[in-house]
Amino acid sequence: MNAPHDDYILPGGGADITALPKVSLHDHLDGGLRPQTIIELADAVGLDVPAKDAAALGTWFADQADSGSLVEYLKTFDVTTGVMQTQEGLMRVAREFVQDLADDGVVYGEIRWAPEQHLTRGLTLDQTVEAVQEGLEAGVADVAASGRSIRVGQLVSAMRHADRGLEIAELAVRHRGNGVVGFDIAGAEAGFPAGNLRDAFDYLARNFLPATVHAGEADGPDSIRGALFDGRALRLGHGVRLAEDITTTSEDDENTYVTLGPVAQWVKDREIALELSPSSNLQTGAIAAWGADLVDHPFDLLYQLGFRVTVNTDNRLMSATSLSRELFLLAETFGYDLDDLAVFQLNAAAATFLPLEDREELVDIITSGFEAA
Repeated sequence: MNAPHDDYILPGGGADITALPKVSLHDHLDGGLRPQTIIELADAVGLDVPAKDAAALGTWFADQADSGSLVEYLKTFDVTTGVMQTQEGLMRVAREFVQDLADDGVVYGEIRWAPEQHLTRGLTLDQTVEAVQEGLEAGVADVAASGRSIRVGQLVSAMRHADRGLEIAELAVRHRGNGVVGFDIAGAEAGFPAGNLRDAFDYLARNFLPATVHAGEADGPDSIRGALFDGRALRLGHGVRLAEDITTTSEDDENTYVTLGPVAQWVKDREIALELSPSSNLQTGAIAAWGADLVDHPFDLLYQLGFRVTVNTDNRLMSATSLSRELFLLAETFGYDLDDLAVFQLNAAAATFLPLEDREELVDIITSGFEAA
């Protein structure tokens, strides 16, 4: 994969995608570190890393992540989480994360991460959330000082294979006034259904904290069904394998007929957002049923059928990508124009876990930015 660069020009349209206002819904804190930061933080805590040169380390992450397996892909996080076990490490990573989002034209980002993975050097769960929030706020201030603006929120994740779901849900609710806007479950999907954390989701529902659930990435429609009905998910993290619940038949050269299964129909009718991450979906084998190239990704099928599709990076370091790059690749592959890209951003704005009035303000920002492009 090519390394991300600053300018992605819309094919045939002339618009600078990087300069367009964008919304990021699915972006992991431990998947968006700068390689040089990893090296410096690793030196400070005495941690060995695969390469001492930033460019070489960035290449190592992209190569390791390009495995075709979510399980293998997730192993790269041993390195990134290893340098995020101190207050200083968490604050720096969070601060730079916001700076990098703003440099890519993101005006609102929800940043997900799992506090339970950052406790090996003595921090408590609450201290990790506070450190990340301090870093995020510093990043927002840095962006403001440069004459731009960005808003961010934390999505606190519980690891679905662990037994701390309720504890992490309580943590998220406890910090909802300190930057936390929602909850997520992450980690190995197959074999660990959302129903295993039903007590956590019940607690969140009683406290009116919204949830997005990783589903439809490494498992199929049954996993999505569990995310919707056990997890009460308002968004689906990836959700790409929802396409397995869609049947297309061609009776002749001109007519193709589409039938939605019950899960797909529910997701479409309820306008539940799909947090699609094209490059990541290729790397993890999430679209293996349809092919191995971006043109095989069911993104366009879902879009044309009227699902609330959004575009995301998942892990910018592992996929050597940015939100602008993901949009560029989709436009290049499927022939999308500026209006299509605007739809993806408006879909994302509508799906954020912001209050209604703030979502409406975000829609105005996006609309004005695209009209001026």
